[in-house]
Amino acid sequence: MCMDIKAITYSHDNRSTHLSDVSAYIQEGAITTIIGPNGCGKSTLLGIMSQHYRPQSGRVLLDGKELSLLKPRELAQKLAVVHQQQEAPGDTTVEKLVRFGRMPYRRLWRTDNDEDEVAVEWALHAAGIDHKRSSILAHLSGGERQRAWIAMALAQRTQLLFLDEPTTYLDLYHQLELLELVRTLNRESGLTIVMVLHDMNQAIRYSDHIIIMKEGRIVGEGTPKSVMTEEMILNTYQVKVAVKSDAQSGLYMVPVGL
Repeated sequence: MCMDIKAITYSHDNRSTHLSDVSAYIQEGAITTIIGPNGCGKSTLLGIMSQHYRPQSGRVLLDGKELSLLKPRELAQKLAVVHQQQEAPGDTTVEKLVRFGRMPYRRLWRTDNDEDEVAVEWALHAAGIDHKRSSILAHLSGGERQRAWIAMALAQRTQLLFLDEPTTYLDLYHQLELLELVRTLNRESGLTIVMVLHDMNQAIRYSDHIIIMKEGRIVGEGTPKSVMTEEMILNTYQVKVAVKSDAQSGLYMVPVGL
């Protein structure tokens, strides 16, 4: 399932422009990562792509169909989002949370059916959180909670998964653990994944395609090797880096100064 973003302009307050003439293409079956300085419009763009915000101008097409024409239930069967900050009642168990992912398929007064049970079990297993199904969310570690929210999104059984800064508040071990999960979901389950990240080296390592933003515009788009250059990072972040590559680490960046 691909997404075509065409000449999007958006403002939160109808005065200052947060996105200006943004166009991009989300390739089916790939991991696309959006990076850029704070306030550049990364999460806003993801919000436009998930119909959370309506643009002032431009269009978003999902497999050739206008995103704005999809009913909420229909969209939720095609696209799942894990936001940066998620909230649920403190006594919610992991399994109960994951079952909320089946809401787009439920009709009034209908209880879970076999298809729902299969989806929930698959989501718990795919996110590696099935052993915590009876645990209260408040008792989980940060990494476990993030996996639980991802499992809820997976229970929607969509082909598109959006992750808004999924590694925020996690230590390095749990950041890498989560990104390994993202790559596994992409490679083994065929999910098309779009995520917003801050860490450039993590974006290089875990992405097939990178979109670089600055001041509400896309300033670079392509494979990690093609866009993550010393000149691009200097122009985007005002930080000097050395781009290196070796057999063990692959491509990576080292900050060298301002």
